[in-house]
Amino acid sequence: MAASVALLFFLACLSVTCAVHHGLNYTDALEKSILFFEGQRSGKLPPNQRLNWRNDSGLSDGAAYHVDLVGGYYDAGDNVKFGLPMAFTTTMLAWSVIEFGDLMQNQLENAKAAVRWSTAYLLKAATSAPETLFVQVADPNADHRCWERPEDMDTPRSVYKVTSQNPGSDVAAETAAALAAAAIVFREDEPAYSDKLLQAARTVFDFADRHRGSYSDSLNSVVCPFYCSYSGYHDELLWGASWLHLASENTSYMAYIKSNGHTLGAEEDDFWFSWDDKKVGTKILLSKGFLQNRLDQLQQYKIHADNYICSLIPGMPGFQTQYTPGGLLYRSGQSNLQYVTSTAFLLLTYAKYLDSNGGSALCGGGTTTITAGDLISLAEKQVDYILGKNPANMSYMVGFGDKYPQQVHHRGSSLPSLSSHPERFSCNDGFRYLYSSSPNPNILVGAVVGGPDNRDVFSDSRNNYQQTEPATYINAPLVGALAFFAATKP
Repeated sequence: MAASVALLFFLACLSVTCAVHHGLNYTDALEKSILFFEGQRSGKLPPNQRLNWRNDSGLSDGAAYHVDLVGGYYDAGDNVKFGLPMAFTTTMLAWSVIEFGDLMQNQLENAKAAVRWSTAYLLKAATSAPETLFVQVADPNADHRCWERPEDMDTPRSVYKVTSQNPGSDVAAETAAALAAAAIVFREDEPAYSDKLLQAARTVFDFADRHRGSYSDSLNSVVCPFYCSYSGYHDELLWGASWLHLASENTSYMAYIKSNGHTLGAEEDDFWFSWDDKKVGTKILLSKGFLQNRLDQLQQYKIHADNYICSLIPGMPGFQTQYTPGGLLYRSGQSNLQYVTSTAFLLLTYAKYLDSNGGSALCGGGTTTITAGDLISLAEKQVDYILGKNPANMSYMVGFGDKYPQQVHHRGSSLPSLSSHPERFSCNDGFRYLYSSSPNPNILVGAVVGGPDNRDVFSDSRNNYQQTEPATYINAPLVGALAFFAATKP
């Protein structure tokens, strides 16, 4: 079967429920996907806070250590500020704005505000002490023994850092990537702020590169098993250098990529993109330089980006992706939708790069081709599945559509708000809400949960965190994907 025919057959046959493309309001989904980040805010909330069941929290974070670490995001359903997923979230929000901000219309400023809420925190974390990056606030083991609103938390707000003696190249290089990507976002409207971000990105990347090591080794039980750096730190170094190259246009970063790429994973194929493993994202990002400028030293990244694309499509040489019977990309029984949203974003971004330069993805050594339109179609199926075009006819975005998860694994959403219950909840008071079968009293609008299993089965239970817990890094790539579809398929 010819490649194009095989692809069309695959897309049409993902499932009957996925094949129809009517009734999805991508513009509404885009607005809600960004609104979700307001529900994850830590710190002093602004007057224009829209999810008003949330209140100020973590206002003394860092004070006991004589550093200001107020602000930032809680990564998921707990009250910990984990630096690695927060930095990756920031990078992906910024990349969404860079590639698709011109399609966001009246949501662009909200998207930038979501980026800025994080960069304000990351700047403090990266610049408050020399040769130091503050990478986490709160003891996760203690936090996870309680079920409390962020406004009430009385668990230890311990501060953790990486230094030259206890390195964390993975979290530091990802922080550099986040700051550099954000510098691009703010360059036109806020050049002084952009310069500040870029300078901090350079400093923290230099720190990551000179003092190499994994933060999992340095911080051990407070980051593992929660956000261990399973892939190591090489991928983050190449990722960080790539973003600094784009943000600074300083030739030294291209020289770094050229000299170090072979030892940092440039020659390795990888097929999943996440807060932990950046190899595929780096190859998509750097392939832009080859496609636009024909930089020969970047050609290998285009080749590996193509290999990734070919791995996603049945019938293509190199195919190795699992799909559910309903057509959803599937990798993990825990928080699987993080891989779906990141894949959809990469498909659309690579389609943009290919389309603007008349290129295509080549499979099987060039024997078959995949067009930009093919990538868009596959991304659309994944986004549509999340929004409700699936065997369960359920939207996995909270507050979107008629049927969506009611028992989201999220402390603030599951406990009565301060306005309805001014009395404080202590550590153990909230567990009766965790184990309740009632819907969450506060709707965490826009949150995308972990999603169904490999048979498209979803159990809407608050205690089923594998499927019902949201996370910032699930939503962040989806922002860009929804912006694309809101503009092209209104």
